[in-house]
Amino acid sequence: MQNSQNPQDTQSSESEKPLDINQGETSGAVEGTIQTDEQGEIEQESQPDLEQLLKAAELKVAEHHDAWMRAKAETENIRKRAQTDVANAHKYAVENFSTELLAVMDSLEAALSVENASVENYKNGMELTQKQLTTVFDKFNIKVIDPEGEKFDPHQHQAMCTVDSELEPNTVVQVMQKGYRLHDRVIRPALVMVSKAKDA
Repeated sequence: MQNSQNPQDTQSSESEKPLDINQGETSGAVEGTIQTDEQGEIEQESQPDLEQLLKAAELKVAEHHDAWMRAKAETENIRKRAQTDVANAHKYAVENFSTELLAVMDSLEAALSVENASVENYKNGMELTQKQLTTVFDKFNIKVIDPEGEKFDPHQHQAMCTVDSELEPNTVVQVMQKGYRLHDRVIRPALVMVSKAKDA
């Protein structure tokens, strides 16, 4: 029959047709690759540049180092100023006291400059000068330690000897030299004679 087809022709025509399955897989792979590339580019764009991060970190380090150097210099300046202040405080601690004593010295010189002064005049001048000195002492809180008749206190008095006395034992009988106290600190103890215990 003329209409009958040869089996070989049928096979050859089928073999010439492209396989849709392979094409589908290939196109899917290509699309997946494109999508992956696009996502990688987006991820790369979203990630910060390492050089920029390094520059930013270096700037921060430089700022911190500069702040540290400034703080160190300021601390050193404060330490030097404190040392100077302490040295000046030790050096000029008695400046005000010395200024007040100048008036006492002026009075003494004035008294000594008087010619043909009587003993009474000298005595009056000495009393006035002593009052000036007492005023200076009071101003700077220097108090006299004059413990005659008081209980002996080794923190303020220095016993030179013990003597027989009608007073109670360990009592200051006589003050040989007055002591002085600056605020609460004894700057010179009083030299005293102390009564000793009576023999039994």
